Amino acid sequence: MGRTERRLFKLNEELARLRREQELTRGELGMHSHLLDDFRRDAAVTDAPADRADARASAKDVDRLRSALESVERRIARAEASRAELLARLGDGDGGD
Repeated sequence: MGRTERRLFKLNEELARLRREQELTRGELGMHSHLLDDFRRDAAVTDAPADRADARASAKDVDRLRSALESVERRIARAEASRAELLARLGDGDGGD
């Protein structure tokens, strides 16, 4: 197996790991978004300081998870671009040996 093939294999493993991370982050974001909706509704109905504090904390969690998801998606895009580059090299007959 040539160097390009080894790099492609490692990159495919990294892409699989990143996609798992993306799915977990997306699920956690969904859960926290639902919680944020509930906390905002409670804060609007009761106007209690504790409910408003819960809503603020939950909004920060949602923002953090959105940022994490965007970061994972950028890393996936970079890895897919690298993968396409390696596949093109293999297609050109350059195994990297």
